[in-house]
Amino acid sequence: MNGALDIMDYLTEQNLELLLLKYRSMGPLPGIFLTFMKSFIPPLPTILIVGANAAIYGMWMGFIYSLFGLVAGCMVTFLIIRRVATSSFLQRWERKPKIQKAMVWARKNGFSFVFLFSMLPVGPFVVINMAAGLTRMSIRSFLVAVVLGKGIMVFCVSYIGTHISDFSSQPLKLLGVAAFIAGSLWLNRKLQAYFTTRKSSVLPAPEQQPKVFVE
Repeated sequence: MNGALDIMDYLTEQNLELLLLKYRSMGPLPGIFLTFMKSFIPPLPTILIVGANAAIYGMWMGFIYSLFGLVAGCMVTFLIIRRVATSSFLQRWERKPKIQKAMVWARKNGFSFVFLFSMLPVGPFVVINMAAGLTRMSIRSFLVAVVLGKGIMVFCVSYIGTHISDFSSQPLKLLGVAAFIAGSLWLNRKLQAYFTTRKSSVLPAPEQQPKVFVE
């Protein structure tokens, strides 16, 4: 546990930029790898990683590398869960109340569910990817929703990352960043409440569960 905390303490924006500069000779791979791993290590700070990519590679190339890594990570998680959705382990995991709540709405509002949460720089991304995979959401629908949602989020964060030096001379911009993060946290809570409380949180029996989005 202490080791994990030490790693998270190390992941500051300055240290991430130094890490990317150190391995700059490897081209875009370090930036893509860090964003890719976000789908497998949830505590990794999305805002800091995407911002560091933009600062090191430039806004547009950083945007492309971050978007590619995030989308690739989401797709790999989604496809793995989609493939093994019938395993006994995942079926037991699926019975957990929070997962059931997510799956109720993932079945009925799959595209909106993934798209809205993908737009936020904070949120239960791993649970969303897994819920979409368990409901066997269409691969095409999931990909489009993730690309559009992550694209909006990555563009906003990349813009902030490439203009970080302006904040010392223009404090109002810093307030805008703080408002963006606070708004994302607020919207994340509202969306989670919306997608988990509007309908019954109890799923129908397995044999009655509708199989939608199947290709």
